[in-house]
Amino acid sequence: MKKFKKIVIILGIIIAIFLIIYFGLYLYAKYNTKLSIDSANQYYIYDINDTLVEDLNNKWDNLDDISPNLINATLAIEDKNFYHHSGFDYPRILKSLYVNITNRKTLQGASTITQQLAKNLFLDFDKTWKRKIKEAWLTIQLESQYSKDKILESYLNTINYGGIYGIENASHYYFNKSASELTLAEASILAGIPKSPSNYSPIANPKNAKKRQKLILEAMVNNKFISENEMEEALNVELTYHGALNENSNNTVMYYEDAVLEELNEIDNIPNSFLETGGLKIYTYLDTNVQKSLEEAIKNNVENEDIEVASIVMDPNTGHILALTGGKDYSKSQYNRATQMKRQVGSTLKPFLYYSALENGFTASSTFTSEKTTFVFSENKTYSPTNYSNKYADKEISMAAAIAYSDNIYAVKTHLFLGEESLVDMAKRVGIDTHLSAIPSLALGSEEIGLTEMTRAYAAFANEGNKVTPKLIKKVEDMNGNILYENKDDTENVLNKSIVYIMNELLTSTYNYNFIDYNYPTCYDLTSSLTHKYAIKTGTTDTDHLIFGYNKDIVIGIWSGYDDNRDSDVSDGKAIKYIWRDVAEAYMADKDDDGWYTLPNNVVGTLVDPITGHIADTNTKNATMFYYIKGTEPTYNASSLDDSVPTIKIQE
Repeated sequence: MKKFKKIVIILGIIIAIFLIIYFGLYLYAKYNTKLSIDSANQYYIYDINDTLVEDLNNKWDNLDDISPNLINATLAIEDKNFYHHSGFDYPRILKSLYVNITNRKTLQGASTITQQLAKNLFLDFDKTWKRKIKEAWLTIQLESQYSKDKILESYLNTINYGGIYGIENASHYYFNKSASELTLAEASILAGIPKSPSNYSPIANPKNAKKRQKLILEAMVNNKFISENEMEEALNVELTYHGALNENSNNTVMYYEDAVLEELNEIDNIPNSFLETGGLKIYTYLDTNVQKSLEEAIKNNVENEDIEVASIVMDPNTGHILALTGGKDYSKSQYNRATQMKRQVGSTLKPFLYYSALENGFTASSTFTSEKTTFVFSENKTYSPTNYSNKYADKEISMAAAIAYSDNIYAVKTHLFLGEESLVDMAKRVGIDTHLSAIPSLALGSEEIGLTEMTRAYAAFANEGNKVTPKLIKKVEDMNGNILYENKDDTENVLNKSIVYIMNELLTSTYNYNFIDYNYPTCYDLTSSLTHKYAIKTGTTDTDHLIFGYNKDIVIGIWSGYDDNRDSDVSDGKAIKYIWRDVAEAYMADKDDDGWYTLPNNVVGTLVDPITGHIADTNTKNATMFYYIKGTEPTYNASSLDDSVPTIKIQE
């Protein structure tokens, strides 16, 4: 008996200490500096002209201006005890622990609305214990300093509805109406999105969204918010989704916004809490005219509803990203293919191989034989690349012709002649950070590289030899105008300006009619519609199509393909050529200069036969100007590397 009494006394003391600490924390929090939560999760994003991009600005609703249907749906599915707990739902925590432990995996969560709001007050999503302790303290502060209605209001104005933050924005985006006008059917769809925005978006995943809606409506019935008849009526409503913030909004600009927030998380000196900043004003390099031009070009040229398109428009001289699309339609997919995806780049890697060749003594006239070839290595390993449509010259062709036709045999021979490490090193020089394998097929772009990396690499050609750092953010300020970050452009000279000039001229062969011979240049269908001079290279694999093109003012990279890596059709590759053309021509229409480069003093032009690379004479058909470092230009009918081509059988 004495032992039992002793245990009771000890338990009583422990409970008393716990209650003192518990209520003490809430009392201390109540009289601590009051949190400012009206600006939580507020980003104000400005374009290149420092004009607020209205589509990205959060709207804030008072709780009275939000439909009761949405409020009740949210409470029923997210936190049915919200008005009865003090920030932590302890019975729910114990239940979720039991379920997760017995099943040995996380099946249930127990975060309350207040806890979720506390998370939204941060700019990052670290899962450290230090962060969790901060969130717990913020939860106590919120519960001590604000009414339940105010906490719920702040939560609904900051939660993520599929890349759209806040209920007012979400209402306009999905249903083109105010949050106060949401019906039960509409509200129960929206309330389901925050659990997993990518899975429960009604536009991207209508079946999943409908299942989630049913679950929410059942929870509303169980919690006496609606009757079963009302549930059935809501389930039977056919909903139409708007998919834009307003009638004039850009359907892809939110990909740019997401990329901005990705970059923001990489900046070290930005405070990690909105409580320290009062919200953020983010000044970007977004050119809304270019973004609009990009979106219109995609709409006008892509007829295939299933295929995806990603693109980047960059100022090559600075690395500033002027426009970006991570997909065709943000409302259907928030996956940002421009910044998060890596795919095989095909022949678009070849120009970096050929630049390396020019550095190592090749010229535009250097020849290899284009024919069906099997390369044999040690241990009798073989590699048998083929040309597109199995078209071969069956004769020697110049480097310029190899570029025009994207000849794979010429590329692999060049690659093996230089050594496989040469292309790996070259890729690193121009800013391709992805690890590349020094293998024979690398010359044909068999490795997976991100679109941003590739656009950055082409910028080094476009700006005559400098490696740049891609940037979306110009400056970040807190709500008081204090500068938290300001970009300082970082460039490094990595290429020879004269060789770059030759390379840029070589990349005009892809749409030069003079190269129509046994084959057609890869971009000959663009020739008649281009009013400015550009360097262009396309790449094709079974699953991917890419195009990169540039002049000194702009560089544009575009990819198309399927998310599930299924084979893609030739017509999809044509579509991105026309997208590229429309954006480049629209951009250059307002420029005073022609966008091309000044001939370096140590570079000379010589008329040659475009296929053989031999110096032109009176009998030469379609004589074309090739460019050379002085002293390397041909002076008679022979290419400069005739005596030094590698043998077909190559030993490792």
